[in-house]
Amino acid sequence: MHFKGVVKKMTTEFNSTINYFVEFENSYIHLNQFLDHDISINCFGYNCLSCSSAQPIFRQGFCKSCFFESPHAGEWIIKPELSKAHLNIPDRDLDYEKKIQLQPHVVYLSNTGSVKVGITRKSQVPYRWIDQGAHEAIEIIETPNRFLAGTAEVALKKYMSDKTNWRKMLKNEIDNVNLLNFKEQAKTYIPSNLEHYFNDNSKVVKINFPVLKYPDKPKSVKITKDVEFSGRLKGIKGQYLIFENNNVLNFRAHEGHLFNISIKS
Repeated sequence: MHFKGVVKKMTTEFNSTINYFVEFENSYIHLNQFLDHDISINCFGYNCLSCSSAQPIFRQGFCKSCFFESPHAGEWIIKPELSKAHLNIPDRDLDYEKKIQLQPHVVYLSNTGSVKVGITRKSQVPYRWIDQGAHEAIEIIETPNRFLAGTAEVALKKYMSDKTNWRKMLKNEIDNVNLLNFKEQAKTYIPSNLEHYFNDNSKVVKINFPVLKYPDKPKSVKITKDVEFSGRLKGIKGQYLIFENNNVLNFRAHEGHLFNISIKS
């Protein structure tokens, strides 16, 4: 079986075991059904997710000019506390920024091996947690916009990590912690002007990934133009494809690449 198209992050379906899909323009792959199959991937070019140019991808699926100009790559995406749409102040495109920033956001704790704090749009729960490779997560507060959530996250990450150790996550090394206890601890760090947004929900969301074997010493694979990689698929976690021999491919990190994917049935 052969598939080709522009790489975007894998889409997911929340189920007892997460379902993963690679979606191309005219086809899609339900990856779960190809566990323990041999897969070959080669890159035959680039396609910027913003302007569709064939220039090499700079970051996040964008060519260099779009990364510094497109509203889809604004600094507020990585640093939510820099959001200004609530003040009616544009960064790159106020209409787009209002659409994304002025909607409910959730500050959460997730366990990706260790506990971390993060934020996401409410509409992206639980998909953000799946993309991170978290096996459990809980909401802390829900705010009406991105700026307030970013402000809360800045306060919390003085006491809690906001990073995922991708190697630990892929090795499935999990700290045995109680997220409810961490949530109660986090409550004491929330700025007083945001305390009324605290979420009393005690639900811990559990996430199971389709993995046959976790790598002992994950080795990151990077595929660039005219490079080919082949391996037997052993699992999918976060946005990573896990292959035999400890090789792992961060699929989302290849956004904007043009991939040929061949799967032996």
